[in-house]
Amino acid sequence: MDPGLINKNEERRLRFIRTKKNTLANWELYIFLIIPVAYIIIFRYIPMYGVQIAFKQFTFAKGIWGSAWVGLDQFKKFFTSPVFWQLLRNTLTLSLYSLFAVFPIPIILALALNSMRNAHYKKFIQMVTYLPHFISVVVLVGMMYTLLNPRIGMYGILYKLVTGTYPRDVLSSAKLFPHIFVWSGAWQNVGYNSIIFLAALSAVDPELHEAAMIDGASRFRRVLHVDLPAILPTVVILLILRCGSIMGVSYEKAFLMQNDLNRQTSQIISTYVYQVGLQSGTGNYSYAAAIGLFDSVINLILLVLVNQISRKINDTSLW
Repeated sequence: MDPGLINKNEERRLRFIRTKKNTLANWELYIFLIIPVAYIIIFRYIPMYGVQIAFKQFTFAKGIWGSAWVGLDQFKKFFTSPVFWQLLRNTLTLSLYSLFAVFPIPIILALALNSMRNAHYKKFIQMVTYLPHFISVVVLVGMMYTLLNPRIGMYGILYKLVTGTYPRDVLSSAKLFPHIFVWSGAWQNVGYNSIIFLAALSAVDPELHEAAMIDGASRFRRVLHVDLPAILPTVVILLILRCGSIMGVSYEKAFLMQNDLNRQTSQIISTYVYQVGLQSGTGNYSYAAAIGLFDSVINLILLVLVNQISRKINDTSLW
């Protein structure tokens, strides 16, 4: 027998023995893995079986396997649809607006909180900024409709008090919809999103700050040259993940804020999928699945692309 083959078999056997010993020694940790692994398999992998209806003309009577195969017809139908460019523009507008305008705010908030000397005031600010995250999207939109009501809301009452006339309904304005959507989301999530940056800042070596203070660096200089470089890898990783979901604008919030007057800018890909798949009553599940699959493929491409760019620029990447 080939000596090389014997060595490979022996190596595999030793590797199997080591893996078995490690598994038995840490069996409690593997038990903890059962639930998350089962969740991923049941809710992430098994549903992939149904993705094939995007390439078929699906009907309940024939089922997934029995439905007629139409190939890329559903995708062509979407790409040639008169609403394709509008949906793509609206989705990218909301996503990129949120990325460039809101993404830096949790970083700034974390740097500011980390520099605060008054512990009680710091905890108070943290509590105030964290709390909105735990408000559900439905309640948040309900609050917005109440506060921004042009007749009985705080916005309408204050506007009439100052000008003597009632204001226009801002929630029905197509031009104002992106601003209201993005900045209400910023108010809700900025504090909670800053937690991961605060955790990264807690790992900064205090000796670096002491050395900078000896050199005469001000507090702002220490934030700029000590704290910010320390959390930069975390910022890059989160930015990559954010770019990987750039087409995944919050469906629930957009749908709840949507009305006939602002539909020009509030109709995004995810709400359109719901509309053609369920709300229309036609049951065009194949068409809706094709649109959703297109959305996911674009997110995957962006994730891989941004990850490769990040790896080349600063050697920080997801894989």
